[in-house]
Amino acid sequence: MPRRPSRSEVEPSPLRRARLTRNWTLEEVVEEIDLRTPGGQSGVTPSMVSGWELDQHATSMGHRKTLCEIYQQPPEVLFAHQDQGLRKAAPKLLASVPELRRALMGTVQDARECLVVMGSRSRDLAYLKAIEEALDQRPTLVHYRVLFGPPFHQVLADHLIRLLDLRDPSDRTHGLKTLHIGLVEDRGRPERFLCASERRAVVPIPSLTSLEAFDSGISLGRAEACRLLDHGRQAYAAARRIETLQAVRALDVVGKRDATT
Repeated sequence: MPRRPSRSEVEPSPLRRARLTRNWTLEEVVEEIDLRTPGGQSGVTPSMVSGWELDQHATSMGHRKTLCEIYQQPPEVLFAHQDQGLRKAAPKLLASVPELRRALMGTVQDARECLVVMGSRSRDLAYLKAIEEALDQRPTLVHYRVLFGPPFHQVLADHLIRLLDLRDPSDRTHGLKTLHIGLVEDRGRPERFLCASERRAVVPIPSLTSLEAFDSGISLGRAEACRLLDHGRQAYAAARRIETLQAVRALDVVGKRDATT
């Protein structure tokens, strides 16, 4: 059966039409972005611009603002192709521990291309083991673990060590880096909690029942999950690398610190 062409193959996105109207190459768009960036280096590449145009990746708010300035069009026009799927999505409320755990485990088990996990408070050993098993069973699965401050529990620090036992962040056997571990140290940035694959995502929310409980969340579909993957990549880009055993063992685990004070 012949492959059905995608929307991007049939009709150029508004972002691509804006570029083609000016008869610009992808490289010229990058030059325009760099000109509007302090220091003249935005980090944007022609392939990134192409991915934004083809709806393969979401454009961050900062780059959206710059592109709106360049093309003199509002974001609801330029990025309609990226936001259309989000308006149709219906998040599912997870209002109990079993529901939340099943959704987290399912997200990990479904991941085939990319798995992003963010937060420093994980202590569910079965969930952490599921992540390790996914990486062990699927060598090309790209994993990002982004911490916001040091781990709160020793089980999470031990998990990071096991990840490094499974994968070498410097290895490129499969043509790309498959393990990314970073620590966001800016205390002005709120901690984020999420688990996302290319298929779905789970975002824990404040408990609906008590102050102490960790039993509520929101389950999101493919469109939102892809956005959260980009969110995780950007968070990692801003983080300090924690990708050696020495670096992980040097982390000041909060629970261990509290136990000695």
